[in-house]
Amino acid sequence: ESLVRTFTPFYFLVEPLDVLAVRGAAVIMNCSAQCEPPPRIEWRKDGSFLNLVSDDRRQLLPDGSLLINSVVHSKHHKPDEGYYQCVATVDSLGTIVSRTAKLTVAGK
Repeated sequence: ESLVRTFTPFYFLVEPLDVLAVRGAAVIMNCSAQCEPPPRIEWRKDGSFLNLVSDDRRQLLPDGSLLINSVVHSKHHKPDEGYYQCVATVDSLGTIVSRTAKLTVAGK
């Protein structure tokens, strides 16, 4: 019986949804993944990983969601608008990638 490899469930509980943000306001992109051991969560924007370690505006919340403290948006500088994906990794199992969620900043 011990030869049967148990399947370890590894899946998203919550995936990010498209969101309309307001310039200067906070916004949360929701993400949460379930596994034992707990997955490492990272975020990609427009295909590139965000470095949240030294980011004073964006932070990873304990559940895996992404908080943007103050959305920046001007005519020539739109660092927050774009396409986001949540990436969950468990070293022994691999990586799962969430649906793509679009963040749009509302025009004033």
